[in-house]
Amino acid sequence: MLAVAFQTLRGRWVSFLGTVVALVLGVAQVAAMGLLLMTTLDLPDRPVERFANAPAVVMPSDPTWDPAHHDLGIRSLPQAKGVSQELLRKVSAAGGTVADRAFYAQLEGGPKDQVGHPWPVARFGRYTLQDGRAPASDMEIVVASGQARTGDKVTVLTAAGVGSYTVSGTVCPVDWEDAVFFTDAEAARLAPRIDALVALGAIGKVREAVGKEADVLTGQDRHQADASEDRDREALDNTVTLVPVMASVAGTTAVFVVASTFAFAVIQRRREVALIRTVGATPRQVRRMIRNEALLVSGFASVVGTVLGLFGAQLLADMLIGMGVSPPWFRIEPSLHWTVLAPLAAAFLVGVLVALCGVTVAARRAGNIRPVEALREAAVDDSGMTPGRLLLGAIGLVCGAGLAAWIALGGPAMVLSPSAYAISLLVPVLAAAVLAPLAVGPFTRLLMWPLCRFSGPIAMLVRESVLTSRRRTAATAAPILLTVGLTFSLLAATDALGAARENGLQNQVKSEYALAPDRTPGISPQVIEKVSRIDGVQVAAPILTTVYTHDEGRLEVNDGLVVDSAALKRMMDLKVVDGSLDALDDNSTVVADLWGMDVGSTLKVLMADGEEANLRIAATYHALRGEDVAYLPQRFAKTAVYARDGLARRAYISLESGTDRAAATTAIRKAVAGNGARFVTRDQLVASDSAYARHLTEVRQRSTTVIVVMFCFIAILNTLLMANADRRRDLAALRMAGATPKQVMRFFIAESLLVAAIGVGLALIATALNLIGLWGALHQLFGTAPITVPYAVITGIAVMSTLLAVAGTVLPVSAALRAGTVQLVGTRE
Repeated sequence: MLAVAFQTLRGRWVSFLGTVVALVLGVAQVAAMGLLLMTTLDLPDRPVERFANAPAVVMPSDPTWDPAHHDLGIRSLPQAKGVSQELLRKVSAAGGTVADRAFYAQLEGGPKDQVGHPWPVARFGRYTLQDGRAPASDMEIVVASGQARTGDKVTVLTAAGVGSYTVSGTVCPVDWEDAVFFTDAEAARLAPRIDALVALGAIGKVREAVGKEADVLTGQDRHQADASEDRDREALDNTVTLVPVMASVAGTTAVFVVASTFAFAVIQRRREVALIRTVGATPRQVRRMIRNEALLVSGFASVVGTVLGLFGAQLLADMLIGMGVSPPWFRIEPSLHWTVLAPLAAAFLVGVLVALCGVTVAARRAGNIRPVEALREAAVDDSGMTPGRLLLGAIGLVCGAGLAAWIALGGPAMVLSPSAYAISLLVPVLAAAVLAPLAVGPFTRLLMWPLCRFSGPIAMLVRESVLTSRRRTAATAAPILLTVGLTFSLLAATDALGAARENGLQNQVKSEYALAPDRTPGISPQVIEKVSRIDGVQVAAPILTTVYTHDEGRLEVNDGLVVDSAALKRMMDLKVVDGSLDALDDNSTVVADLWGMDVGSTLKVLMADGEEANLRIAATYHALRGEDVAYLPQRFAKTAVYARDGLARRAYISLESGTDRAAATTAIRKAVAGNGARFVTRDQLVASDSAYARHLTEVRQRSTTVIVVMFCFIAILNTLLMANADRRRDLAALRMAGATPKQVMRFFIAESLLVAAIGVGLALIATALNLIGLWGALHQLFGTAPITVPYAVITGIAVMSTLLAVAGTVLPVSAALRAGTVQLVGTRE
């Protein structure tokens, strides 16, 4: 039957063109995402930057520390402590050292990622003076040319405060950092922690002196000491996190569409299969012929798809780079390496297997019926619901409803994980697509009921055509259902979650005003102290630090906020579960209930500067995962410059009773002007705080939506073209019955609009199930459930899907009308 299959493909290549297009695009999508994911496992060596001219770099490290399990900016305990004075003495004795410090230092109006260094380390990063001289006093600095000119007086923002410095010289700028260089003494005052040492002695002696206290980095390993190492890791972690989600959602969509397209292609040929059965072909021969056709088509299409995916993977990478997910240098190059060949081979196999699976059920059903029944069945379609499809759809529906109920009642925190939640949204939509043939009848009768009351035959013909061709209708409505359903569910979930977070933060903050960073990463404690000295103004400024605790032999790392206890109670409305915020003193802490600590128990902590403390649990409060921090007394403020950058991310402000509001707010604005902070209202602060979390969620879910929508748009047009290209007999019958070309076109357009309406209707039902689960989860997490829907975007996508459905109808019908009625009658199906 292989020869018969080959001849069939030659004779009916137009009918198989839509199947080939669907499979090519599906395989290309799987190949591109596989390449993107596998490339992260074999990245090129990044060039050494800051220590390119250093013979060796000594850097404290923790061999058990995996930075991939921690957010950007969190340091291991050895890195937070920095190089000890004892280690500095040992390495210096081995041949001399240069101490490196990296800390926040930003010129007024400069980029917020500017960093300060002592001038002696500049030469190891290939910095060369372009003008002027090295800083000779603590009030002199060197900056990159273009930032300022030699002799200028500039303002520099640091965690230690705002200072005025004279530019003694400029250096050529580099593309990997924006640095401000101080004298060694001034850098030590601003940043007491030593990040690393440049060892100038013999490597062997340096290693002997260091022992196991730290790492000695040479060669390519010196890149580990570059700040870009952490930024690149964070970007690649985002890529590794996002791509599997995109692959799962978009890949499942592609597989479903491809399998449905293959099955639909077989259904369209039931008359032809019936004739083959009539001339003596056995069911086994029919099944073998169809499988051989699928094998030939899928083999060719999969090869084309893998090639397209190979060269299209960089387009996907460029999209992620543009969204700020992947690093700018991320490239996917064609090669014979296993990280390239493996995903291409996997995509090829997926294409072939999906094609074979897509035709198996349809081929078995067509091959097992008797010839006379097959001919009769080819004339009138049935419900399209085989027992297997009905069972699969029922299982999907039960799973979708159960998952929505579990999210709403048992596991609401799942909506906070975009990766897992995006996949869960697939279940009701795919279940609706599987059960679509069962819904065609009720939807058609409901939608056509108002129209059938008007005079004219078109409404009746459209209604009966759809009711007698439920399989075709379900197959053509499925891509529209997937497009609208997935887009609606993903975007509505994104907007609703963002609105709920913002509403929850707004209820938590009690202060009327606040300070927010003004184009800076944070606010200096000195600026906050300056504001607190204004009459009638009360300020609470939590400063971010890190708390290290031992848990069953492991070192747990958590965020800590250093804040005055009285100010905390006055400015923040924490949901206290047990204890009281009034009990917070210099030897206690307030922790989240997620930590499982009892009020009155003792928490042994290690702080970033090496201090150990036993803190009593004064109170516990309810918090979501990712928002659970320890509130610490003011005496731990000095640890912030070791753990992070020593800045406050925000400051809460309230005015005492009787204070002149206008005078106080004017004084605050004047105090913070030019100091890296801006005076805002509570609502503005909440919107700013929630913007970053919303951005991450939107990037993940909207990028997935873009891929799904692009593929489904093509699938809509492709499926409609396939369906209508094979309906020349219907078109001929209408023409011979006396219908004019305009009436024929109106009939097919009306039918495509009805199909689109059925797809959109099923999508709304599936989305409603997802939104019910989301509503319950948000109500539990935030006490409110504002379901916001991006109506404009959803409406636009639904309209575009409908227009594509109409276009997929108009094009083949127009071509058939131009061919003439007589030719249509003689056309062989």
